[in-house]
Amino acid sequence: MPDALSIIVVEADRERAFMIVDGLREAGNFDIQVISEAAGLARRVQARDPDVVLIDLENPSRDMLEELALATGPKERPVAMFVDRSEDGLSAAAVEAGVSAYVVDGLQPARLKPVLDAAIARFRMFQRMRIELAEAKRALEERKVIDRAKGMIMKARGIGEDEAYALLRKTAMGQNKRLADVAQALVTAAGLLS
Repeated sequence: MPDALSIIVVEADRERAFMIVDGLREAGNFDIQVISEAAGLARRVQARDPDVVLIDLENPSRDMLEELALATGPKERPVAMFVDRSEDGLSAAAVEAGVSAYVVDGLQPARLKPVLDAAIARFRMFQRMRIELAEAKRALEERKVIDRAKGMIMKARGIGEDEAYALLRKTAMGQNKRLADVAQALVTAAGLLS
């Protein structure tokens, strides 16, 4: 993220919005924009593409949490949410919806920067975990395709697993392609022929 973070503050109350903006300005160099209405929030957030979204709510419901979380793109950016009151289970629902920081009865200007820092750190950690999980799933799927292709080669040629793998590898190298791509092409072609 750049040096001057762009922050969208979602706050309906004008006085609280000014308090938040002043607190953020005292805490650092931020590009701050305020959205006072939840209507069209997703479109506005998407258009402005901020680094962080800070939401201040008096008393959220589960539906409101999910709607706000989806509108603010928690998979794309950190979302910090400050609420005055919270019912049982709402903090867990907020985290499940992708909110990076959920603070109850904690909107104090001096705490804004540390909470934003924590939200950004947590977002980055979860982002790394999502990437690693996606890569692990892709590698597992590729391994399955390679194993299927090896099995098909073993059956068709009457050779062992090591020889089938070596043949797949040699073909991939000869075509300057990834082993998984050659295996997928073989499995796809075999599916067409059967």
